[in-house]
Amino acid sequence: MTSQLSLSVVNSLQEVSATAWQTLVLDTATRLGSPQDLGCDPQNPFISHEFLSALERTGCAAPAAGWYPAHILMHRGEQLVGAAPAYLKTNSQGEYVFDHAWADAFERAGGEYYPKLQCATPFTPVSAPRLLVAHTENHQEIEALLLAALKELAHANDASSLHLTFLPEPQRHSLAAHGLLQRNDQQFHWCNSGYTHFDSFLAALASRKRKAIRKERQSIIEAGVKISWLRGRDISDKHWQCFFELYQHTGNRKWGRPYLNQAFFAALAEQMPHACLLIYAEQNGAPLAAALNMIGETTLYGRYWGAYSFVPHLHFELCYYQAIDYAIQHGLQRVEAGAQGEHKLARGYEPVTTYSAHHISHKGLRDAVAHYLQHERQVVAHNKQILEQHSPFKQTDLASKPHKQSEANSAPHLTGDNDDIDKL
Repeated sequence: MTSQLSLSVVNSLQEVSATAWQTLVLDTATRLGSPQDLGCDPQNPFISHEFLSALERTGCAAPAAGWYPAHILMHRGEQLVGAAPAYLKTNSQGEYVFDHAWADAFERAGGEYYPKLQCATPFTPVSAPRLLVAHTENHQEIEALLLAALKELAHANDASSLHLTFLPEPQRHSLAAHGLLQRNDQQFHWCNSGYTHFDSFLAALASRKRKAIRKERQSIIEAGVKISWLRGRDISDKHWQCFFELYQHTGNRKWGRPYLNQAFFAALAEQMPHACLLIYAEQNGAPLAAALNMIGETTLYGRYWGAYSFVPHLHFELCYYQAIDYAIQHGLQRVEAGAQGEHKLARGYEPVTTYSAHHISHKGLRDAVAHYLQHERQVVAHNKQILEQHSPFKQTDLASKPHKQSEANSAPHLTGDNDDIDKL
């Protein structure tokens, strides 16, 4: 190629062609692995141009909330060949990776932790590519240039650090090779092992777990709860209004101000209806609860839930069992049910390691964090091994499932912002 590469920073994704952005996403996800691999679903809605630009346009990922969009773009001539969605941050809210202790320690020592530079999807603990590269390019070269540009952007803005969070495994390896600190954490995902219906999934579980799930589901039927799957344009304005009230109610009751506003959900309804699934519950003809999910090519992503009144086991039914049932019936390979939640293990969701990578400018803070992360990775890997020993699956079925080697000495840790509305 003879055209020279050029770098730029834009403060709004609306300045970027949606088609060009989506082409980069598809190229990157395809290169990184199969659609079934964590973070490699090519139709992952949370790295899409529509989702990210909606967050900005509606004021959710905006300066007033501590998010300053600063997206890195790389062109070869007129063609967009590389990109990194990035935000200068003045707080650590909405990231689901706890670095508050790092900030406190640095500021007690006289440093300034904020601003920092975050390469992520705001308010979303879902793995996705963070360094996007066209298939026509040498991905190692472009990734290195994007990383260098992120570091330079951080330096130019006196940012203490750079954080690339919820990474696909291949990208965490490449960032480790560039010297970034590696952090691991854990989520719980359901994986489709070729089940033909919900009962075939139950048949893979140990008897005690299978009976417990059936009992929980039966209690919902006996409570007279009617559940509907509403997708796309079938989600009416009335349903969206009901859902938003539930979202606000849950957020305000549990953890304070919810991050997302009504305008954002209206943007989802208008621009991404194909990716929206609302699991909607009624009792005695009146709205009772709802769980909003997003749909990729191979993955169902559980996002937000709420209920007007308490019904035993309703949360499990709407957020876990209905999601599994939908995934089986529609041939999806994975259900990602949000951050944290060891209670998901008994319901067929298995522990999965998530990854992030961090560059810290100050040597003293960097050395201290590196020491901490070395121990933390070992703890995360050990906890995962313990949880796997308590799998709800029959031993014969468990033996047939693929398991990765221990990652105690490998990479990244992520945690949640404790938004119950976000961690179904």
